[in-house]
Amino acid sequence: MTSPVVTRFAPSPTGYLHIGGARTALFNWLYARGRGGKFLLRIEDTDRVRYTPQATDAILQGMAWLGLDHDGEIVSQFDNAQRHAEVAVELLAAGKAYKCFATQEEITEFREAAKAERRSTLFHSPWRDADPATHPDAPYVIRIKAPQSGETVIHDEVQGDVTIGNDQLDDMVLLRSDGTPVYMLAVVVDDHDMGVTHVIRGDDHLNNAARQMMIYNAMDWDVPVWAHIPLIHGPDGKKLSKRHGALGAQEYQAMGYPAAGMRNYLARLGWSHGDDEFFSDAQAQDWFDLDGIRKSPAQFDLKKLENICGQHIAVADDAALRQEIQLYLSAAGLSSLTSQQADGLERAMYCLKERAKTFPELLEKAEFILTSRPIQPDEKAAKNLDDVSRGILSELTPQLQNVNWEKDALEETMNRFAAAHDTKFGKLAGPLRAALSGRATTPSVFDMMLVLGRDESLARLNDAAK
Repeated sequence: MTSPVVTRFAPSPTGYLHIGGARTALFNWLYARGRGGKFLLRIEDTDRVRYTPQATDAILQGMAWLGLDHDGEIVSQFDNAQRHAEVAVELLAAGKAYKCFATQEEITEFREAAKAERRSTLFHSPWRDADPATHPDAPYVIRIKAPQSGETVIHDEVQGDVTIGNDQLDDMVLLRSDGTPVYMLAVVVDDHDMGVTHVIRGDDHLNNAARQMMIYNAMDWDVPVWAHIPLIHGPDGKKLSKRHGALGAQEYQAMGYPAAGMRNYLARLGWSHGDDEFFSDAQAQDWFDLDGIRKSPAQFDLKKLENICGQHIAVADDAALRQEIQLYLSAAGLSSLTSQQADGLERAMYCLKERAKTFPELLEKAEFILTSRPIQPDEKAAKNLDDVSRGILSELTPQLQNVNWEKDALEETMNRFAAAHDTKFGKLAGPLRAALSGRATTPSVFDMMLVLGRDESLARLNDAAK
């Protein structure tokens, strides 16, 4: 019987949730959720100099926005320091690690000499096989005994088999002279204790796998399945950085991208399922597998992101969109909608969401329902409200008083009015848009009138006619 899948996301809390980290979290989440497994969260907060609680909060907020829920309690790596140290001492007692009394000056001297003689600068400690009776009463580190011959093979689900000569591996420090564990030890112990079966992370950690396997093997622990995924590059083919635009997940929330669209797009960055571009969370969880991840770096493309997000807005539930837009406004530092505005927005969703790629675009189209009388037309709309147009609106408005307030009836009345004035409805549309919304670009006149209702529509037309 196979063990249930357990994945983890283990960010360092030194800043926001980077978009690359968000994709790593997503891949782990999809893999676990699609197999009925567990997705765990560990904060790698051992670097107390760079650690800030605010950074941890930013990571949690970014994951919450993306909907990447984790199982169980959040694990703090720093809190497990004693357990990490115990493993180092256990390896020491088993003869698989040793006390090294070499000073930093001696190590530097060794490396400088090796560099001058053009040989490997990997430090070979004279204390590896020393008799304990010769140990001085001095500070020491605990080093693992690395294999000195042969090869280490990393069986990676993305990169394939990666072979590293053991002569490239040094006797890695496990415990510093002050008794604190190093990151490499902490990661392995935490992953083992958390029951992690699959380590899915960036390929910048690939070389770490060989060093971490030394600890797994020395402790006789099961080595997890490795899957090192390629980094994300910008459109210029270089590693994604600030010059390419926003980097933090929350920045994209504040720019008005829907979370479902971001999940869809991030899933497609480096992974594919045939030619499928647009898909739901349920489909992504069902389809996602490690063999669909490409080896080459993925390129972040803002236009593709917008296209995917537009498709998700178009099919989203209206009430859910209403709620997410309120969250967007908060993230962007903008005023929330009143309950009346939010009600109107939800009523209008059917004529707003078809072509909107972001929430700012949707809200711009929704201005007609979010604004209130008296309508202040912008410069472009004001040009459609000259004296002639006002006269036409003044004549049209009474004819709408008793019309059945449905699209067909409104359209018939408008067309009949236009024909009586030897023109087409298109000529009336500009003044009507300006009167109803104060904008030149809006949903259809009929949709606005239906959403606003008879009384509000006629009141706005009367205002403009005056």
